[in-house]
Amino acid sequence: MKAVYLEEANELLDKLEGALLQLDETPEEKSIIEEVFRIMHTLKGNSSMFGFINIAEFIHNLETVYDLIRSGKQQVSKELIDVTLASMDHIKEIVDDHELEQAANKDKHKQLTVQILAYTGEANAPAQPQETPTPATTEPTSNLKTYYIHFKPGKSVVSDGNNPLYLIDELHTMGTCVALPYTEPVQDVTGLSPTDCLTGWSILLATEQSENQIKEVFVFVEGNSTIDVTHLANGNLLTNQKVKELLDKTVLEHTPLDVSSLPITKQTPKQPTKETPNKPDKKSLANKVKEAAKAKTETAHKEKTVSSIRVSSDKLDELMNLVSELITTQAALSLHSDKKNDGELETISENVEKLSRQLRDIAFGMTLVPISNMFGRFQRMIRDISKELNKDIAFITEGGDTELDKSIIESLTDPLMHILRNSLDHGIESKDERLALGKPEKGTIVLRAYYSGTNVNVEIRDDGKGINPEIIRAKAIEKGVIDEDAVLSEKETFNLIFHAGFSTAAVVTDVSGRGVGMDVVRRNINALRGEIDIESVVNEGTTLTISLPLTLSIIDGLLVELGEGSFVIPLAAIDKCYTYRNAKEVNEFTKILELDEEQIPYIDLREIFNITDTKNADLPKQIVVVNNGKNRVALITDHIVGEYQAVIKPLGVYFKDQDYISGSTILGDGTIALVFDTNRLIRKYVDIQEDLTLS
Repeated sequence: MKAVYLEEANELLDKLEGALLQLDETPEEKSIIEEVFRIMHTLKGNSSMFGFINIAEFIHNLETVYDLIRSGKQQVSKELIDVTLASMDHIKEIVDDHELEQAANKDKHKQLTVQILAYTGEANAPAQPQETPTPATTEPTSNLKTYYIHFKPGKSVVSDGNNPLYLIDELHTMGTCVALPYTEPVQDVTGLSPTDCLTGWSILLATEQSENQIKEVFVFVEGNSTIDVTHLANGNLLTNQKVKELLDKTVLEHTPLDVSSLPITKQTPKQPTKETPNKPDKKSLANKVKEAAKAKTETAHKEKTVSSIRVSSDKLDELMNLVSELITTQAALSLHSDKKNDGELETISENVEKLSRQLRDIAFGMTLVPISNMFGRFQRMIRDISKELNKDIAFITEGGDTELDKSIIESLTDPLMHILRNSLDHGIESKDERLALGKPEKGTIVLRAYYSGTNVNVEIRDDGKGINPEIIRAKAIEKGVIDEDAVLSEKETFNLIFHAGFSTAAVVTDVSGRGVGMDVVRRNINALRGEIDIESVVNEGTTLTISLPLTLSIIDGLLVELGEGSFVIPLAAIDKCYTYRNAKEVNEFTKILELDEEQIPYIDLREIFNITDTKNADLPKQIVVVNNGKNRVALITDHIVGEYQAVIKPLGVYFKDQDYISGSTILGDGTIALVFDTNRLIRKYVDIQEDLTLS
């Protein structure tokens, strides 16, 4: 149970941190204030339920502050956000020391509690549970309203760790409350459990609280309980003599309250309103209660139909491994079916292939997660570092709903961390420097994700000082990375910053400048079969674009042959296929073909891989045109076999330096086929063209 609590608490703390950072930017946004309060309320309830009393009381004090904010009695400030974020960090620290046995945690707990209570006017008071307010006055006031609440807990509410009496007690703290219990006839006594809850409550509550605040009391039991809240009238119906008599009668009968019998016309305002008309019809009121109950039931049913369960990531990894093995086995079955020329076996093979594809897509969907899960953790880092550097920075994220394989996201966090820290420290100028350059005092960093063909691109853009290629070149010559007479393109010059130990920082800081960041970035990106590209203009800013494959495990591919070898080209990167006789060579030196009256550069794969055997040499060559979202290149192959589902396996340490191969796959006959990295093949052509231009 502690493990369940910790998992849910970490999720809630992450959500709360994200909401607080949004609130820091838009302190007047009511919806975010409500969200912060709601998350705190849930976290407090979970902590109390699982016995983390110190954490529950600590969060209760924070919740009180934000309750004052949402009621307009307090204002959001930068200082309050700082204290709240520090409190979130403290909670993460003490989940394993919730009894505060460590002196450092105990001192920090006291210190933060005093700071929090200062916002409630109780700086010298110890943290106390919520006190019961004085019951509402019996005289109707303009803000007082009477609500009918029908609360029927699910049978398992007690075994789930909840106590309905605590909820009834909390309603009593909100105003004048009468809760009438009732029970329903038991049909099957033998099926009863000692923990089954068979009691329901009819509740009348006169309060100044809103309907939403009343519903928040039931937030932990709403999943399996019937909870209907209906506004009956303005004023306090509980002072009416006839209402008192009806309540006494209901207590004796042990039945649900007959709401239609309430004399609400005595307490309604003389002037008609939308909520309480002058002469409400008793029958329509009863129908209103029934409709509310029906709507609640339908909503609960809908929520259950889209419910989710927690699954260990290890189980998902094992599922993907099994799906991979299934696809390899299915390829063997298809090959066997083709050789046997058996119609019935062919049908079975096609059905297995269809089912394996569907299973693969479902398994993929389970392992893909929105990249916003990663974006959120950078918000806090940007805020803290910009404060440390005394820089005012707007951090903007875009494309958070773009999905990536979870293993890629896990490996991408560190590279992005390095890049963002460099943008903060080296990229964005100080406030005075920006003003002197005619820039806004507030710098901007944009983190954006978007789909591009077979890849997902993650772009980090800032409007800072940019990268001066002359400074990079001078530093590279000084460190002996390049010769003084070396001729480099601007792109090659920028790529020097990825050299191990390379840094142009004049001063080493705690944030960056030690030269151990960007080489790690490139190494990690390459390990993910990704590419990183730099564009920069001095005094305008820098853009780093990381291009990553959607997944690392299974792809749809096109199987081709080169000599005696088999290769797979990712299908999503392919534009069109041609036979060589339909192509016209325009320029052999720059390697340009004309296809469909369009000039396209080409790469002869036999030349790239030094293939000299004569197999397939007599066949007419075939051409596959691929693209990476920016460039199109034609790949010349010996023979196109057809579509193929490729389960990508790593090549191992001996082949890790292969530039144009991203992995391998096992064919149906047990032989190995290499998988092309089309992005790097296209980059190969781009580099060749740059060399030709420089020469």
